Amino acid sequence: MKILNEENNFLAIDEEFSQYSNSKIVILPAPYEHTVSYGGGTIDGPNAIIEASAYVEFYDDEFDRELCFDIGIATLQPLDFFECYDEKMLQKIMTTVDKLLYDDKFVVTLGGEHTISTAPIKSHLKKYPNMSVLHFDAHSDLRDEYQNSKYSHASFAARVCEFLTPSKLTQVGIRAQCSEEAEFIRKNKVNTFYASALRRGIHGDNWQKQIVDTLSEEIYITFDVDYFDPAIMPATGTPEPDGFLYSETLDIFREIIKQKKKIIGFDVVELAPIANLSHPNLTAARLIYKLLNFAFSK
Repeated sequence: MKILNEENNFLAIDEEFSQYSNSKIVILPAPYEHTVSYGGGTIDGPNAIIEASAYVEFYDDEFDRELCFDIGIATLQPLDFFECYDEKMLQKIMTTVDKLLYDDKFVVTLGGEHTISTAPIKSHLKKYPNMSVLHFDAHSDLRDEYQNSKYSHASFAARVCEFLTPSKLTQVGIRAQCSEEAEFIRKNKVNTFYASALRRGIHGDNWQKQIVDTLSEEIYITFDVDYFDPAIMPATGTPEPDGFLYSETLDIFREIIKQKKKIIGFDVVELAPIANLSHPNLTAARLIYKLLNFAFSK
């Protein structure tokens, strides 16, 4: 596995703590963009996240540790998707993730558009057949196809539900979808927590607990950054109003730890960097490191 050096890797950490052989965590950049339907730029997301991560502090006061030095984080060279689309693209990612999981690595995949998430989810399901998927997004992404493509970013969750029992999918923050998707959710018992219901108090004050209650003991997270409110995350192709903030989101992960459930892997997608606007990139980078601290909480 070819890795990036300390000048270019996630968190810009020294070679001693970023070698593949002695790192438990592996960052896999997947800069794929083919089906974006509004704003573009997600192909630059992985690199922007990695660049911004150089300014994320190593120490986490909540866990009183510097995780990157405790267990190591290796960053692979970005996957090359030249003339590689749809099924071929997904297979390329799966082949890599399968190898990483075989080597007992904790895998973080960086997109790119949300289409890429189907691959690491399928790879993880082979290793963790009882896992749930926790999906953060403004959109439910359950259209059977969009713009004549079954591999659209707007259809990734529909593809996932072809091999994952839909009731094992929990969606959070949804606030933009078509009637086809709403019907699929009702018919197939997808656990969808709409933004409007959360804001109106339908799920009570401790809605984070209700979300985690729907999940199995092993959880894969797929995180589209447009889940966040555009006020803190304008750098995404399809921003939607009435989104969520950083701290209330972390409370979901705290509830996962409280219930002694396990995060087994995750991806972060759909960051479309804006020139001369650094805070969205840094927010995504910090989210990733924070999620890793939750995943490896003692």
